[in-house]
Amino acid sequence: MPTVTAALGSRNESSRGLLEALAASPIVSELLFVNNKASDLKLSPAQTRKARFIESDFFSGATIAHLLDAVKTDYMMLVLPGEEIDLGARALERILQVAEASGAGLIYSDFKDDIGGALTEHPLIDYEPGSIRDNFDFGATYLISKHATDAAIKNHGRVDERLRWAGLYDLRLRLSIDSMVLRIPEPLYTRVPTDQRASGARQFDYVDPRQREYQIERERVATQHLKRIGAYLAPQFKTRGLSEQKFPVRASIVIPVRNRERTIADAVGSALSQQASFDFNVIVVDNHSTDGTSAILEEIASRDRRLIHVQPMRNDLGIGGCWNEAVFSSQCGEYAVQLDSDDLYSSEHTLATIVAKLEEGPYAPYAMLIGAYKIVDFELQEIPPGLIDHREWTRENGRNNALRINGLGAPRAFYVPVLRQIGFPNVSYGEDYSVALRISREYEIARSYEPVYFARRWEGNSDAALPIATANRHDAYKDHLRTVEILARKRMNQR
Repeated sequence: MPTVTAALGSRNESSRGLLEALAASPIVSELLFVNNKASDLKLSPAQTRKARFIESDFFSGATIAHLLDAVKTDYMMLVLPGEEIDLGARALERILQVAEASGAGLIYSDFKDDIGGALTEHPLIDYEPGSIRDNFDFGATYLISKHATDAAIKNHGRVDERLRWAGLYDLRLRLSIDSMVLRIPEPLYTRVPTDQRASGARQFDYVDPRQREYQIERERVATQHLKRIGAYLAPQFKTRGLSEQKFPVRASIVIPVRNRERTIADAVGSALSQQASFDFNVIVVDNHSTDGTSAILEEIASRDRRLIHVQPMRNDLGIGGCWNEAVFSSQCGEYAVQLDSDDLYSSEHTLATIVAKLEEGPYAPYAMLIGAYKIVDFELQEIPPGLIDHREWTRENGRNNALRINGLGAPRAFYVPVLRQIGFPNVSYGEDYSVALRISREYEIARSYEPVYFARRWEGNSDAALPIATANRHDAYKDHLRTVEILARKRMNQR
């Protein structure tokens, strides 16, 4: 029978049922309490006989390296700090059965959430080569094969013991190169979640300036992983060149919209108020709105010929498909500049600033630019986290780090001849991320770190409070995009 060492993070002593189940199980040989002192816990005699204590940070490289050296059993079960969990009936036996049958290096499962005594299903998503982001959700507990970790260390080196926060992340990436990371689509335990914020409140955690050192460390770990698998790109870029295509205006502000009668007039007004030394227009792709949006746009267009109100013939378009309607139209300018239908430019000089940035620097004119923005409420008052400038994007390593994070910032602007070679995927989430990854494979993406854009957070935002199924679908899609991009970069490096 395979054996297990359970490594538990701090505050897991609140999971009394978990401790009792682990201590009573003949499968579990040892309980390793990380970042706890023996005097902090009230253990039963059975628990005490199996207990060992390690005073260290659970996620540090030194702790993970020590655990890997200390564990002599077939598997190590990690129980992450801070969340109370309760194993389901025969959950240990089931996860070991799958581990033994599959030979996977890391095995995790779905679970149930207990919120105020009400149980709800919490499915996770499958792991794939592009799941290298550091916030991939494995749940509160998972199993690691000792055989697989020994092979990973032999083939790819030990976990970096200098890491303060990313030890477990480093181990997972090394494991994933040669071993399967496998999800069991069955709820094997129940969790009492500690973070119950809506998706819209969590999405900017990684750009919190208080986490800057944390993010830099994780970027270093991800970059080393890309080097190990042959997907790293050095800071050498292709020159964009000039196109012979003819354009009616120098720039087009592109606004896809559906049912935004409350905000569309403000967005269009912000776009039309831009002051520039060149001709521009505003292309609003109205995706079959059923509220008052279309009437508002028709009225504005009757007063200002610069507003191009496009209503697609097709009724199956996502946001990406609406962008294609604008970009491939004969009315599109040489540059296409983003504005969402509920956001605003921060001044009347935003468009001129963006075009000027696209045409300066060592690889100018650039194929793409990404600016900076402020998070504001509906009354344009700044709200946390405030300025989002994505300073983690560096010229030296930005396109590699782009594979670790979930977004690259806004507003985005494109050189249309290059964009027409690529096009947007016809989806309503991740379409911009897909294009940015593809462009960054060959070209340098220009950056502007001054806020030129107001992103308004309100109850109408499409990402304000996503159901688990939708959030999972979004995460899985972006992991798919990363998988394709990693494969493409490996092929490019091999050539």
